[in-house]
Amino acid sequence: MASILHGREASLWSVAGADGKGVGHPSGESLAFELSDQQIESNRTPRGHDEFITLHIGLDTFRPLRVERIADHQMHHEWAELTPAAAAAIEAHRRAGGRCVAVGTTAVRVLETASRQPGSEGSLRPFSGWTNLFLTPGAVFHTVDALITNFHLPRSTLLMLVSAFAGKPLIDRAYAAAIQQGYRFFSFGDAMLLL
Repeated sequence: MASILHGREASLWSVAGADGKGVGHPSGESLAFELSDQQIESNRTPRGHDEFITLHIGLDTFRPLRVERIADHQMHHEWAELTPAAAAAIEAHRRAGGRCVAVGTTAVRVLETASRQPGSEGSLRPFSGWTNLFLTPGAVFHTVDALITNFHLPRSTLLMLVSAFAGKPLIDRAYAAAIQQGYRFFSFGDAMLLL
């Protein structure tokens, strides 16, 4: 299911993830511009909480794929960190029946990298290092249960990631609806909630 969040009218609930500080990001955390502190605070629940993660986004994130076959793309490396405290809090929240809602593709890459480490067997573990995780349609998501994200550029690794998460047919329908409704695209545009 996709819900399109339009500008400052978006609502957010039970968030886990997203750096929000923009440290090390050439673009900052652009999705955070869609959500005010008041919106985030007003949608917290007693069972939900925020955890902060870091991914130093490289400029290759925004470059279009230049290959005909997705499998031929060489994913760039970016430095990421998920602290032991954040990993434990998110795992405890999920074990208690909570959902991990990633705010932005940045959060997805960090969380899914951390759950793919040797010996993790799909469980979230602390992580600090380089990742070149390229999530494409058919990928299995171990940690992220829902995603709030912008509408991404065609032929981008980010569009591949959201298509992997929600399925290409749903993303195609969401993009068609966004175009029809005149939504804003790319880093400073509107957002969608993928469940």
